[in-house]
Amino acid sequence: MSNDTGTTVSDGGMSSETDAAKPARLRLGGMALRNGLLVHGPTHWSAAARRQDGSIGVASGRKPQLRRSARDVPLLRGIAGIGEAMLVIPLVKRGLPEAQLPFQNPTVLGAMAGTALAGAALRRRIGGGAGDAAIAVLGLAPSLIALRGGDLAAYHGVEHKAIAAYEAAEDPSDAGAAGAREAPKEHDRCGSHLMAPLLAANLAGTTLLRRLVDRPTQAQNVALQLASIGVAVEVFAWAEHHAGTRTARILRRPGHELQRVLGTREPTDEQLLVGHAALDEILRVEGAATS
Repeated sequence: MSNDTGTTVSDGGMSSETDAAKPARLRLGGMALRNGLLVHGPTHWSAAARRQDGSIGVASGRKPQLRRSARDVPLLRGIAGIGEAMLVIPLVKRGLPEAQLPFQNPTVLGAMAGTALAGAALRRRIGGGAGDAAIAVLGLAPSLIALRGGDLAAYHGVEHKAIAAYEAAEDPSDAGAAGAREAPKEHDRCGSHLMAPLLAANLAGTTLLRRLVDRPTQAQNVALQLASIGVAVEVFAWAEHHAGTRTARILRRPGHELQRVLGTREPTDEQLLVGHAALDEILRVEGAATS
């Protein structure tokens, strides 16, 4: 998933005469569906999905806006951004019922239930930092199972290729399925880059909380999870704005490897056409909103 953490075009803090000559680009993020693609723009979302009869369904709508009041507040802006992305999901299902969500699968739902039970058992038997680390790693299992089954990994590749082709094209109208075919399937703004800082923040926060409180309450644990998300997004944003530094490359390495090995798969031309439909729709509705 490419994470959408802002509403302006960003190139990691670097620019060139070639970049300056290009038309302004929307900052796009997205989420792979099991049969299509969801794209986030600054103010709208669009989704395209392959129907069972082979046709492509398309829908779009306005995004809920949570970040306006938190735009300049560290940690809160990241939490608000993730919240916006989550609130879009039911809107997509209402506008495009045939869209299949990443976890809309009995095997994945079973893995989520099994992970919750195993996590509770590990917490009782191991406890401490080792138990927290094991639970954090175990929590990745449902996502990995979702990516290894069906076409989700291929549509994750579609997401990256479609957005990369749009960002690289001299003319946005050139960023079609053919252009996306040559684009890389790994992307610097993928949500996979959140995983390492999120795990690190969660483990550090859990260790600190256990030293301060003998038995953390549910509210304290929820606050810790939200704070960990906020920290991970801040690290993510820092790495984007300092993309040329060695530290940023180190921070992104786990995410790139996760994308390369497990998270993405080369899509077919038919799948790229679905991504192109979603991209066309987000450009249409965002253009209409600013015209």
